[in-house]
Amino acid sequence: MPDKTGNPWTILLTKPIYENPWIRVVEHDVLNPKGKPGIYGVVHLQHIATGIIPIDSDGCTTLVGQYRFPLKTYSWEIPEGGGKPGVPPLESAQRELLEETGLTARHWHPLLTVHLSNSITDEVAHTFLAWDLEQGLAEPEDTEELQIRRVPFRDAYEMAMRGEITDAMAVASLLKARLLALEGALPDRLAKLMLK
Repeated sequence: MPDKTGNPWTILLTKPIYENPWIRVVEHDVLNPKGKPGIYGVVHLQHIATGIIPIDSDGCTTLVGQYRFPLKTYSWEIPEGGGKPGVPPLESAQRELLEETGLTARHWHPLLTVHLSNSITDEVAHTFLAWDLEQGLAEPEDTEELQIRRVPFRDAYEMAMRGEITDAMAVASLLKARLLALEGALPDRLAKLMLK
């Protein structure tokens, strides 16, 4: 059977459409997989997305609430942000956790690497579990008007299951973190905190 995992698209011409510090939009004149002419627009992200589920000594996590301009709605999420290409995602996640919540963590565990909208963007996200936390001062960016909510991990998971958390990174990370805790794939002390 022939391998069908290669690229079936033929790019005839690439045109830059728009660029700012966060995104770059290009349009490709293409031949589609059936050989017919068409266009394909792609949004290239200028940063790498990161997200963190911090777990404190009571088994609580910290959620961040903010108004999401593109969606025109308020969103509760895990702490998230962007990192520069070439900077290790963990380093960017550590910076983002501190900026948004004032938290630092002694221990980190990678959770997910996911593509967030792979039909129109090349955005990739890396998420982590963080524990053994220490509270400091948050320093959110000028573009962020944040609310912080500390809730038991179980409550955050249930918010995702009920559709109260809809952010893709947050939902996927909360579900995977709970599954890892249930399967014994995390340190015992951490899993017990998350499942209580």
